Amino acid sequence: MTDTLYQTDSYLREFAATVVEASADDSSLAFDRTAFYPGGGGQPNDLGVIVYGGVEFSVMKVKRAGEHIWHTLAEPASLPAPGTAVTGRLDWERRYALMRTHTALHILCGVVWRDYGAQVTGGNMEPLAGRMDFEFATMSGELVGEIEAKCNAEVAAARDVRVKILPREEAFQIPDLIRTKINLLPPGIPEVRTVEIVGLDLQADGGTHVANTREVGRIRVTDYKSKGAINKRIYISLE
Repeated sequence: MTDTLYQTDSYLREFAATVVEASADDSSLAFDRTAFYPGGGGQPNDLGVIVYGGVEFSVMKVKRAGEHIWHTLAEPASLPAPGTAVTGRLDWERRYALMRTHTALHILCGVVWRDYGAQVTGGNMEPLAGRMDFEFATMSGELVGEIEAKCNAEVAAARDVRVKILPREEAFQIPDLIRTKINLLPPGIPEVRTVEIVGLDLQADGGTHVANTREVGRIRVTDYKSKGAINKRIYISLE
């Protein structure tokens, strides 16, 4: 199984690894370890380069399949054999933007849950912008302005963001661990990764985050709309 370095160190930009499998069908490589996030939970996969044989190859796609995380390369002349040492390097500007955005969405989720008791029904993000859907019966400009102000107060509070990997039994003793309407955690997994914005939010999550809310920067609510009788969407961007 690929050792997922991003789960314990979101700030790791470069790593050494060994090829464990190669697929000539789609020019993909699986390594013993990786810092590339494969996508999931609304967060896109990372991009960057893999270096071997003294040449850099762009990583076009990253995905999890079975026990491995696969990195699809852009037109390599040949793929390295299993056992080959490689270096991976993230597109750090993009990754860090996604980290800021993901934490911003957790701030939004934390504020809405704490102050309005609304569950999340969906969400998605791109670098420095995202949207989240909530179980709200009504939505107004006044309300989203209030939510924006509360989110930025949490940014200014400089709250630490802590990641833990807990045994399943211990994790599911945490009240309101799952904030989504549907529990998206695979059944039977032995461990659960949690992300805590200290004093605001604690939930199960597999993505990458900044270490403190002050790194997020100013959050702007750019739009809102109704997606159903009790389903309202809030759009945000970061400055």
